[in-house]
Amino acid sequence: MASPHPSSRTTHSPSTRDDEARRRRRLAGLWAGVLATTLLVGCDGQPQGPGGGGPGGPGGQGRPQVGVITAHPQSVAITAEMPGRTVASLVAEVRPQVGGIIQSRLFEEGSEVKAGDALYQIDPASYQAAYDSAVAAQQKAEALVPSAQSKVDRYQGLIKQNAVSKQDYDDALASLAQAKADVAAAKADVETARINLDYTRITAPIGGRIDKSTLTPGALVTASQETVLTTIRTLDPINVDVTQSSTNLLNLRQAIDDGRIKITGDNVKVRLELDNGVVYAVPGTLEFSSAYVDQTTGTYGVRAQFPNPDRLLLPGMYVRAIIEEGVAPDSYLVPQRGVTRNTKGEPVALLVTADNKVEQRVLSVSRSVGNSWLVERGIADGDRIIVEGSQFARPGQDVTPVDVVVDETTGEVRERGQQSAAPAASAAASITTAN
Repeated sequence: MASPHPSSRTTHSPSTRDDEARRRRRLAGLWAGVLATTLLVGCDGQPQGPGGGGPGGPGGQGRPQVGVITAHPQSVAITAEMPGRTVASLVAEVRPQVGGIIQSRLFEEGSEVKAGDALYQIDPASYQAAYDSAVAAQQKAEALVPSAQSKVDRYQGLIKQNAVSKQDYDDALASLAQAKADVAAAKADVETARINLDYTRITAPIGGRIDKSTLTPGALVTASQETVLTTIRTLDPINVDVTQSSTNLLNLRQAIDDGRIKITGDNVKVRLELDNGVVYAVPGTLEFSSAYVDQTTGTYGVRAQFPNPDRLLLPGMYVRAIIEEGVAPDSYLVPQRGVTRNTKGEPVALLVTADNKVEQRVLSVSRSVGNSWLVERGIADGDRIIVEGSQFARPGQDVTPVDVVVDETTGEVRERGQQSAAPAASAAASITTAN
């Protein structure tokens, strides 16, 4: 077997071997730097939080900073929000009471009308003729009365002389009575004809805003027809019909009996929230509540009435009525952002004790008031409740509390203050301010 060609062997020059040695030395230096950095991080412990504090923000080593509010008792207005619809306080469907041809429409569609304003004119020719005929019949009947009266007067003198029979005298009296009855009947016919003649001019039974006309001049109408000529709705004031759960009613009555809620007075004020979230500027009053509960839905009806001078509220609008049920004295409001649920589903809050340790406490809440919970049990005067940074706090952990202000409208933290004082100190400060 022939030996390989000398040119196929791999040979390295001295310069190539020097370059490879330099690359190995650089690689070893890089690995040494990585190892040194790893050792430094391992000795330094956990990274610093923002501002040099613990994971919760600025503060001492291992002490997260949390935002707290201090609880104080206050009188809370108890309200109930109920969905409903606006309803016109008065509604009148206009129909003709006599038949005939509509001669003219006397109102502007969509305008405001007053009670008694003329709306339509029906051709009065036939009714005018009937009225004139009734008047003539009355005059004819009245003309017979004097003759019958004279005959009775003559017979009264003759009956004493036995010049006429008793039967003739009785017939004269009957004729007089019949003549007077004919006059009364003729007067009634005249009144009926006059009423029908007046009905040819259709007037508004109530005041309010009038809808469009369903018929035009020239149309034939009949008395009490099914087709409505137009509709009038009184918009000022306007009613709001809402529904309330019977369970809420029982809870309210129980709270009143227990003294947890005090009634503010006989005139219950009602506010209105429109469909776009705007609160109606003018408050209303509670008119009545139903005397029965709907068996199907378990609710009962409530009606409130609101002034509507600008006609902003129109019938059929979806609204939410906010009814003032009473006042809960010496109550505590806790922002909803500071309340969570435990594994049992119970509402819990994290509090900061006098020695700045976190304590978890189970609360008893009754209802929401805006963006807060109305707490019945679990909160005392001066308690500091964590409403910001609770994700960094654990029960028993040391924290740095900072007073914050929660916006009642949005439920968000609006501003932050200085480090919070201990509960005893804050309670003493509040008493001094009150005095």
